[in-house]
Amino acid sequence: MTMSDDVKTTAHAPLSSDARARMEALNADAKHLSIWLRTQANAPAQQPWFKETNLAQAGKLAEGRVAAGQMKAVPHHWKWSEISPYLDKIARIATEADVPPTEFADRQQFLLTNPGLGGRLQVAASIRCAVSIYNPGDLARAHLHSPNASRTILSDNGGYTTVEGERCIANRGDLILTPNGTWHDHGNDGSTPVVWIDTLDWPLMEFLDIIWLDEDMPGAMGVDNKRQQRASAPDGYSHDLYGVGGLMPRIATRGRGFGKGVSPYFHYRGEDTREALLALRGEAGDPREGIAIGFVNPVNGGPVFPTLSYGAQLIRAGEETQFKRETSSTVYVCISGRGETEVAGKVFKWEENDIFVVPNFLWRRHVCHGPKDAILYSMTDQPLLEKIGQYRAQGMDAHGKVINIVE
Repeated sequence: MTMSDDVKTTAHAPLSSDARARMEALNADAKHLSIWLRTQANAPAQQPWFKETNLAQAGKLAEGRVAAGQMKAVPHHWKWSEISPYLDKIARIATEADVPPTEFADRQQFLLTNPGLGGRLQVAASIRCAVSIYNPGDLARAHLHSPNASRTILSDNGGYTTVEGERCIANRGDLILTPNGTWHDHGNDGSTPVVWIDTLDWPLMEFLDIIWLDEDMPGAMGVDNKRQQRASAPDGYSHDLYGVGGLMPRIATRGRGFGKGVSPYFHYRGEDTREALLALRGEAGDPREGIAIGFVNPVNGGPVFPTLSYGAQLIRAGEETQFKRETSSTVYVCISGRGETEVAGKVFKWEENDIFVVPNFLWRRHVCHGPKDAILYSMTDQPLLEKIGQYRAQGMDAHGKVINIVE
């Protein structure tokens, strides 16, 4: 027997029952040291997803100690009719609280939790989502943090977010970015409550142990939680500077804030997004996405954040897209219309403001129930997967044949 044959033979030999019991006993002794002496071979967390063509396949976790700590996100649908009453309850508590609204504002939200992730404050592996409500007069003090974040406005009056001195007056369908390293504050100076979705790459930063937040902004106005930014740019500055497609201002020579690779265009207007989608309505579109556009960094044409990208798509009345699956996870919110999305054999019937998540590897398709078109916004960790060489996508044609879209 050669040395290589000997290595092959012993490398995969299982532990005897006696040896395993002795190792487990050692593990019991060493438990207080926070170590685990291996008694099992590595178990893959997933079966090869790309070899499974069953539409209901949701990915199988391995068994045993090696994979026991892994949790897997599952498809889930948050119906607005079910979750929005809690916003009203939060708002009522805030108005009746024995502290000023400015003290309460940071807590006027609920976070969405994926049922497959054991109570973690995340909807997918690297995405956190919350829904916030601000009563008239509420303010959130100026702060900055390491995660990238965004606001997707759901109410007609969206209040405002001031980012790096630019006051962004918001309306329904607007997307407002607060990239990492940018000072920002929020408020509602209108007469009705405002509601938005907060989306962050918080779970990724948390996993990497680089979460931090700073609330001591130099030169901020006011005291305590009323500390707000001083205006250093005119309202609509982002739109004036970057809002004309195909034209890049050469006078903008530096980033805004100290984040790396993030968009300096902070305020993407819902009105512009809707007009762009409707202008393309007559195009053939993507058979798996309908009429789809992306929110991009105008400086380089890339995603707005290195870790998250955002998009909008028009699913025309009566349209049914073909199936698609990706290694990335995607969160959707319905901005207008109604329809359904089939995910791994589950059917989510959605309408305005409903939120649902399609975790990685799962087949999904969209259907718009007429007579009106539907608009979905999406948030995905595709840029992160692309950067580490792990983004792949497959589709099915009209005959059910699997096609590699991105290999």
